[in-house]
Amino acid sequence: MSDNNFRCGFVALVGRPNVGKSTLLNRLIGQKISITSRRPQTTRHRILGIKTQRDYQILFVDTPGLHAKQPRAMNRYLNRAAADSLHDVDVVILVVEGTRWQVDDDWVLQRLQGVSCPVIAVINKIDRIEDKQSLLPFMQSLASRYAFVEIIPLSARTGDQLPQLEAAAVAHLPLSAPFYAPDQVTDRSQRFIAAELVREKLFRKLGEEIPYGLTVEIESFKQDGRLLRIHALIWVAKAGHKPIVIGHKGQLLKEVGREAREDMQQTFGQKVFLQLWVKVKEGWADDERALQSLGYDGS
Repeated sequence: MSDNNFRCGFVALVGRPNVGKSTLLNRLIGQKISITSRRPQTTRHRILGIKTQRDYQILFVDTPGLHAKQPRAMNRYLNRAAADSLHDVDVVILVVEGTRWQVDDDWVLQRLQGVSCPVIAVINKIDRIEDKQSLLPFMQSLASRYAFVEIIPLSARTGDQLPQLEAAAVAHLPLSAPFYAPDQVTDRSQRFIAAELVREKLFRKLGEEIPYGLTVEIESFKQDGRLLRIHALIWVAKAGHKPIVIGHKGQLLKEVGREAREDMQQTFGQKVFLQLWVKVKEGWADDERALQSLGYDGS
């Protein structure tokens, strides 16, 4: 590792909800640090993914999806968190989904007008494009919308073309010593990751509306010998949501707990005892103070 030739910098992943930014981050880092589901707005916080190689360290910033409609305090928070991530980065990667350009993609593009750093466009989910001949005209259309330094079609799911994206990002990083230790993969705590893993399982199992009205708070996180004891609160926004989250005879909550515990044991490399409770905090997603008390502080 030569400090004279070493490159290090921040690369923000931006795009509308559900284009695959978190899946892309996990693939680039080589392990799961950002939760994923098919539900839009699964990512609610800025998450730093750190990848260190012999000659460079990339600090990927995963962001919530930018979206034009902002009916709730939660929506406004998500947009602020994503927009703030565009400041003081060295490269921006705009992620779009296949050849599907939507209104929110235009809205994201408007947010990029004030960005002074290089912007790379990524066309994700190319493995799902049936008509491959549609890709070239879409790339040409994309090039006409913004002065991207590169446009790279790829698949975060399969890993196709990821080395090309990584090389393109590194080429625009400044010469700098690394900011983090070589073995560090995120700036987030185990406590934060535990809460996110529980929320991921809930998002994947619940219907359309309820996921947006729930959040997870870690009440207790203690090492007990070789066992990690975690107590988590699942907050829902309506009393009627509580029995749905618990499920018939507690079955859904048991499944969430089992799957989250298994993921935690794999992530943390040790045995985990996980307890879950469901509580009601009416209208928390519409309340700025409630958001802050539950950890939605923009960090």
